Amino acid sequence: MNHIGETMSVYDKLKEKNITLAAPATPAAAYVMYVQTGNLVFVSGHIAKNADGSVNTGILGRDKTTEQGQDAARSVAIDLIGTLQEACGGDLLRVKRIVKVMSLVASTPDYNEQHLVTNGCSELIGEIFGDAGKHARSAFGVASLPRGTCVEIELIAEIA
Repeated sequence: MNHIGETMSVYDKLKEKNITLAAPATPAAAYVMYVQTGNLVFVSGHIAKNADGSVNTGILGRDKTTEQGQDAARSVAIDLIGTLQEACGGDLLRVKRIVKVMSLVASTPDYNEQHLVTNGCSELIGEIFGDAGKHARSAFGVASLPRGTCVEIELIAEIA
């Protein structure tokens, strides 16, 4: 337990939530998982996966609920943090700020809760990184995503 005035580290928060970070996936096309320029790290889009590693497929508003989309977005956040850890040379304590999150949600034309789906990612990032996790964000509805996934999210972070 922390004493008054102490703050939990990113790693303490991950442990408290029983989150284990995996090594980044191998890119599925002609790109790299992240690029650093100056103090900014641009993390490529990560797609939603199920616990067994298979692609979490579906269309919000047709065969996925908003709550299922939020869970998918949360799983993407965990993968994004794992890739960010590699970009930081294995040390998430180097993260100064999550600057921006962009989310693509496969959804029907009349579905309008993409922002709520994306909260699954944004809320976890906020819980893990605290004030440094407060970020700008965009959430878009799209007709389809690679491999039939329901959600794809990318992020930009500032590191020390």
